[in-house]
Amino acid sequence: MNMPPNNQLESIHELSGSTSGRREFLKTAGTSVAALGALSVAGGAAFAANTPVAATFPDMSNGANNFYTSDKVTVRKVSFKNQYKMNVAGNLFTPRNLERSKKSPAIVVGHPMGAVKEQSANLYATKMAEQGFVTLSLDLSFWGESDGQPRNMVAPDIYAEDFSAAVDFLGTQPFVDRMQIGAIGVCGSGSFVVSAAKIDPRMKAIATVSMYDMGAANRDALNHSQTLEQRKKIIAEAAEQRYAEFAGSPVKYTGGTEHVLNEKTHPIQREFYDFYRTPRGEFTPKRSSRQHTTHPTLASNTKFMNFYPFNDIETISPRPMLFITGDKAHSKEFSEDAYKRAAEPKELHIVPGAGHVDLYDRVNLIPFDKLTAFFTKHLA
Repeated sequence: MNMPPNNQLESIHELSGSTSGRREFLKTAGTSVAALGALSVAGGAAFAANTPVAATFPDMSNGANNFYTSDKVTVRKVSFKNQYKMNVAGNLFTPRNLERSKKSPAIVVGHPMGAVKEQSANLYATKMAEQGFVTLSLDLSFWGESDGQPRNMVAPDIYAEDFSAAVDFLGTQPFVDRMQIGAIGVCGSGSFVVSAAKIDPRMKAIATVSMYDMGAANRDALNHSQTLEQRKKIIAEAAEQRYAEFAGSPVKYTGGTEHVLNEKTHPIQREFYDFYRTPRGEFTPKRSSRQHTTHPTLASNTKFMNFYPFNDIETISPRPMLFITGDKAHSKEFSEDAYKRAAEPKELHIVPGAGHVDLYDRVNLIPFDKLTAFFTKHLA
């Protein structure tokens, strides 16, 4: 991506330690924020596929266990179609002691935007299956092992449909109680599951973790720091790229997590780099490439500008909602906004000492006991 001049980078680095610093950074750089947590410079600058990769920075995993597995749980790959007749890939987790003659509660789990089910979603699905739930992690369409061309296309309506298709699948399994299906959305999937739940009452309880409102993040950036003119510049560049690709030019990518760190890399980018670009969470699906992991297509990313997942969020009531965020998370504003707009029953749970990406995989910080209590109560 295009970066601001060196003198701007220096001032950005100095400001990076506080919320006001992050806000100033976004104003100075003219950025919009993709929910992968990466910073996309205004104008939607395309990502260069041949960007080199650096691996000389210290591990910051601190208790992370993204690839956690459990001998208490069985896993099998599944595939099912959404209403667009696209194959959605998933992993079905069941407790080893599951009584298949009985019907059990189930939970759908969605991955962060730009990620795949092997990044965060599998961890949450495994941990909740240990607690007795049938769980299903899924790859959103255009990502991971699910259908969709071009790869990494942004299509929020289809993402929401994938959650409903997962409910279709779970609700037709003989060992699942279709009246007791819940959902967890991590990061960007938090906004997709909210969008889905507004029109799918089969989701009886909804939890989000480190949620990004993907619409607001792209329209306004963090702390509403992006101007209308900057937004229009991004939209114009994406529109021109449509002409280029229609005429046969290669697909361009934008946003995403940087592939190289240096002493001036912004702390938010560094936070995401440590998950997506190191053994802590790095995973390249068969249908993608390491260079394009986390990067949405430039021509489609503006579809988020028309995405308003929190409009009418109060209509989900009386189904309960749980919003989980870290007290140090740069994304906390989105969970707070959703909580404010939602109707009862609702709860905002703030994890002390946790940042945004911490709640992807740091099992010592993720409040699995809170999630277990929430779904045990509401998926009786």
